[in-house]
Amino acid sequence: MKVLFKKLGKCNKGLLITFILSFLIYLASLIFFTINILKLAQIETVIRIVALSIFYLLLLGYLIGGLLTLITKRTKTLIVCTIIVLLFSGVFCFASYYIDKTINKIDNISKEYVTYTSNLITLKDTDENDIDSIGIISDTDDVEGFILAQEIIKEENIDEDIIKEYDDYYEMLTALYAKELDAVFVTSNYSVIFSSEELFANIKEDTKVIAEYSKKMENKDKLTADDVSSKKLTEPFTILLLGVDSEKDGLNANQAFNGDTLMMITFNPNTMNATMFSIPRDTYVPIACRNGAENKINSSAASGTKCVIDTVEDLTDIDIDYYVKVNFKGVVDLVEALGGIEVDVPISFCEQDSNRLFGSNTICLEPGLQTLNGEEALAFSRHRKTLPRGDFQRVEHQQMVVEGIAKKAKNVRSVNDFYSILDAISKNIDTNMTTQKMLSFYNVFKKMLTTSLQNNTDFITIDHTYLTGSDLTMYNPSTRMNMYTFQYNRSSLKEIVDLMKVNLELQEPEHIKTFNFSINEEYEQKVAGNQNVQAEATEELLPDFTNSTIGYVQSWANARNISLRINYIEQGDPKYNKNKANGIVVGQNVNARTLVSNIKSLTVDVIRHDENDDETNINIGSQKSSTKTDNQSSTTTPSADDDEQSSSSSSNDTDEEETPPSTGEDEETPELPPNISLD
Repeated sequence: MKVLFKKLGKCNKGLLITFILSFLIYLASLIFFTINILKLAQIETVIRIVALSIFYLLLLGYLIGGLLTLITKRTKTLIVCTIIVLLFSGVFCFASYYIDKTINKIDNISKEYVTYTSNLITLKDTDENDIDSIGIISDTDDVEGFILAQEIIKEENIDEDIIKEYDDYYEMLTALYAKELDAVFVTSNYSVIFSSEELFANIKEDTKVIAEYSKKMENKDKLTADDVSSKKLTEPFTILLLGVDSEKDGLNANQAFNGDTLMMITFNPNTMNATMFSIPRDTYVPIACRNGAENKINSSAASGTKCVIDTVEDLTDIDIDYYVKVNFKGVVDLVEALGGIEVDVPISFCEQDSNRLFGSNTICLEPGLQTLNGEEALAFSRHRKTLPRGDFQRVEHQQMVVEGIAKKAKNVRSVNDFYSILDAISKNIDTNMTTQKMLSFYNVFKKMLTTSLQNNTDFITIDHTYLTGSDLTMYNPSTRMNMYTFQYNRSSLKEIVDLMKVNLELQEPEHIKTFNFSINEEYEQKVAGNQNVQAEATEELLPDFTNSTIGYVQSWANARNISLRINYIEQGDPKYNKNKANGIVVGQNVNARTLVSNIKSLTVDVIRHDENDDETNINIGSQKSSTKTDNQSSTTTPSADDDEQSSSSSSNDTDEEETPPSTGEDEETPELPPNISLD
């Protein structure tokens, strides 16, 4: 070693210093490159290991060769080697920068921290200094509805005695509109979430914010360790796509969202096949986080992502491996980064732009195959009101946009386009996938691209689905109004679920052994969900029994095993009407158009005149029922005549609602107390 240093001491000092500096630069850049390239787990592992081995051998070779050239004074050779080493160092730094940049952007897709905001709102005409009752959600895990609301309560010194808990946001807001509450705690994006309901259509204009509290917290949408899938993306998996219709760009705030777009996607990387199941926003299902209480599926989004996932899992009996929450405004940036997407627009329409503006900002499209820009793609995804099939057609349009994006993604060639796409995604998407899990998409994408180029076909096969069912307008106790719902057909859902399970390799496919075709008929691709659908009876709704006879009501209730109680209305009662005949119903405690399947008991108000009043003592039919002698409510037992009517009613208990018999009397509807509401 002393001999080596002695010989180096005789070398050109300038060349020695240059060699040492270039060696250190190469070493530092190689270490930096190694750290970053090792982050690319599961991406070309063999190539990465081989490349790193070569680069470290080059380092060793430069060290030994450089020393020898210094000692032997081969200056030109040393200069050439040094230039090569410095060029490699530059490549390492350049590659490290872009790898690090890519990883950071992918890291940002999965939002670790989110800014949550709770608002205390009142109706516009409410005096904020005269608030005696405030509604709050009872769920103690609800960040914006309960946890941050507690901070506002502390800051504003609100008396706990005026706080009233509710299990449901819609019920609480209805109480606010009915002025049973003076104020309520809600998420800051409440106007977007609830304005789709008729009662709250103008909630932004109807209300004002009187207190607000924001806090940056760990993302509560991140599911617990027990719920996060360990499934690799090289095996079949499911993704729940959640559309967030936000007024702002980006996706780093708020727990709740409007849930108007729910798309369940299964993907099999072995067959390169995907299924897309768009769930209509008005689908009437049990809501998982509300103890199975039924409502429209989009209402589950008001309680956060986990509630939506649990509800969809209960509906389909398929585990959701990953969720991807997408801000609709991000679609504009994504499609623009892709240079537009090709879509066959089926109908002409006009829609607001991404900022919800009409006028000069209105987006209008005509039918035909065309390339849509970002604003047009978003308008096509959002539009619903003028479509012949409403929300059902809109979800088809959303599937077309997703398919268009997937197909266009394979054409990305430049680094700038790649980072433009990453920018759009990282800002407007949130997911429970880890960075390493997202990086493993590389291998899937590589296989798709290779297959597409080799076979000159679409790089992914997509099976579309269509959930059939029936429309039903029913009474919603939360909003105290009738609401439109979509009652899905169970055989249609089973057909879709079976297709998804086959794609996930959870069950074997049913092989078709025979088929027919005609060369004179254009082939139509079959869509799961409307092929072998069996007709189902429509859910029965409670009639409005006002002006019906008690005999008819007894028969109706008996045929459905519903316990019936009678509250007799006599002279002196505010609801008494001398123009109504004996035995006529003038009120009921359960609202008309309530699902009969949810009713266990029913109380009706029935006119009973004084027996001595001949003018008003008119009997309607035979009503031999055992009743109490006082004028309070009593349980009735149908007479033989009523049993006969019940038997007849039961035999006719199909989809068609019976028509109550006419009383022949004045059909004027009596005035009812506040707690009785008739449709």
